[in-house]
Amino acid sequence: MVRLPTRSAGRIALLVTALTLSAAPAVAAVPAPTGSIAWGPCPEDVLALVPPEHRFRYGCGKQAVPLDHAEPSAGSIDLMLVRRAASKPAERIGSILINPGGPGADGLLLATIPSVVFPSSVPDHFDLVGFDPRGVGRSNPLKCFTTQESADAVRARMIPVPVTTSEIKSTVDAYAEYGRGCGTVGGPIIKHMSTEDTARDLDVLRGALGEQKLNYVGLSYGTLLGATYANLFPDKVRAMILDGAVDPALRTNDALRYDRERALAFERALSAFLKRCKDEGPKCAFSEGDPRAKFDAIRERLRKGPLNLPGGGTITLSQFTAKVGDVLESIAMLGQTDLAKLAIELQELHTVPAPRTTGTDAPYTGHDAFYGVNCSDKPFPRTPAIVPSVAAAWEREAPTFGRRQAFTDFAGCANWPVTAKEVYRGPWNARTSAPVLVVGIYNDPATPYSFSKRMAAQLGNARLLDVDAFGHTSIGSSACVDSAVEKYLTKLALPAAGLVCKPNKQPF
Repeated sequence: MVRLPTRSAGRIALLVTALTLSAAPAVAAVPAPTGSIAWGPCPEDVLALVPPEHRFRYGCGKQAVPLDHAEPSAGSIDLMLVRRAASKPAERIGSILINPGGPGADGLLLATIPSVVFPSSVPDHFDLVGFDPRGVGRSNPLKCFTTQESADAVRARMIPVPVTTSEIKSTVDAYAEYGRGCGTVGGPIIKHMSTEDTARDLDVLRGALGEQKLNYVGLSYGTLLGATYANLFPDKVRAMILDGAVDPALRTNDALRYDRERALAFERALSAFLKRCKDEGPKCAFSEGDPRAKFDAIRERLRKGPLNLPGGGTITLSQFTAKVGDVLESIAMLGQTDLAKLAIELQELHTVPAPRTTGTDAPYTGHDAFYGVNCSDKPFPRTPAIVPSVAAAWEREAPTFGRRQAFTDFAGCANWPVTAKEVYRGPWNARTSAPVLVVGIYNDPATPYSFSKRMAAQLGNARLLDVDAFGHTSIGSSACVDSAVEKYLTKLALPAAGLVCKPNKQPF
C-alpha cells in the first residue's frame, strides 16, 4: 500500500518508529513546578519507549488554544503534551518545547527518548516537552477520510514515482479525489493549519508552561516553525536551535523553486554517497566499477517494471526510490552493518536478471496534517494539469528524485480545496532577544546546506554551526554538535563562528 506522507523521514522520526519496547502501565506524573497545565498520567502507548523505572518523571496534559487566533471567540481546540521532568529539579533551568518536523510528525514521543535527542546533561536541567501540533495525532487531527477502506482505496492509486501514462493518470486522479475528500471531511481546522497558526499555539504553550521566554528545538520542518515564532515574538526567545534548516523565504513564497531545489539536493547527496562508496573500495560492496553508472542502470531498469529480488519478492521503482531516500536521510543513525547491507543489496540488484512475464468499514485512524500544513504554507499553482510536465522537467535535472518530489507536495497541493486564513511569509529579520543557533549539514538531502546558510542570513540574530556529515539533522549523531547544544541551552554560550563539527560515524 502506498502511504500518503504524514511525517518526515528524518533521523529521529525513523528511530522512534523503529524502537519496539513494550508498553507498561502509566504511572502518576511529577507535579509541574510552574504554569497552568494540569499534568496527569499518560496513556500507556505514549510511554511505550520509556523504561518503567523512569516513568515517574512523565506526565501528560492538554492545553486549549484558539482555533482561529485572529478570532479567539470562534472556538478552541486542545493540544496534547507530554512532559519529562528535569532529572535534577534543584538545578532546573526551564522547559524546552520540541518539534520533530514533518510537517505532521507526532511530537509527543520526542520527550520520551531524552538520551537520543540530547545525549548530554540537557535533560538534567530542563523539562522536555513534546506536543502534537494542531491537526496532528491527539491534537484535533485533520482527517480527509471517514473510513480506513476509503483511504486505502485512494492511496493505492497514488504511485510515488509514476512513469507510464496509466500510472500518471491514476496518480493525478487519485490526488484530485483526495483533495475533494479533504474539502468534504476536513472540518473547520482545515483553514487553520498554517505554520503561523502553530507558532501562535507555541506562544500559548510557553505561557502555560510558566516560561517568560521560549526554549525551543526544531528539526527539519520544525525549523520553519521556530523561525516563524522568532519573527512573530522576537522578544520572547531565550534559546532556539534549528537543526536541518529550511529556507523560510523560499518555502513560503516560491514553492516550485523550493521543491525543485530539494530534489536537486537529494540527487547531490546520492552522488556524494556513491563517490564515498567508490573511494572506500572493498568496504563498500557496490564500489567495483562506476557506482553511479551502476546505480543509474538499476533505476532505468526499474522504470520498465519491477525487479525480482534475489531473496524472493519484487521491488518497484517507487519502493527503490523511497528506500534510497530514507537511507540518505538517516545515514547518521545507521551503523556500518546497515550501510554494508544497502551496498550489497544495490550490487545484487545490479546483477539480478529481468523478471519473467507471467466487510465492514473501519474508522480512519490516520491524519492528513502533512498536506494540511504544506498546502497552507507553500504557494503552489492550483493547476493539477501541469504536474506531469513539471515532474518530467525536474526528472531531467534530478533523475532519481525529481519525479518523486513533484508527485508529492505539488500533486497534493495543486488539488487542495481551501486557502489558509493566516500565513506568515516574512519578513524574517526580526532581531530576537537571544541569538538563534542554526545547524547546517553539508550533505543533508532533505534540507540542503544552502537552506541553512540562507536561514541564518535571513534571521535577524543567528549563528550558523556547520556539520561536515551525511544525513538529515545532526543532534544526537555528533558529539561536537551535542556539546555546542548543551553549552548553548544551559549557559547561552554560542559555538565559535566558523566551527565545523564532524559526525560520530562516517559512512563505511
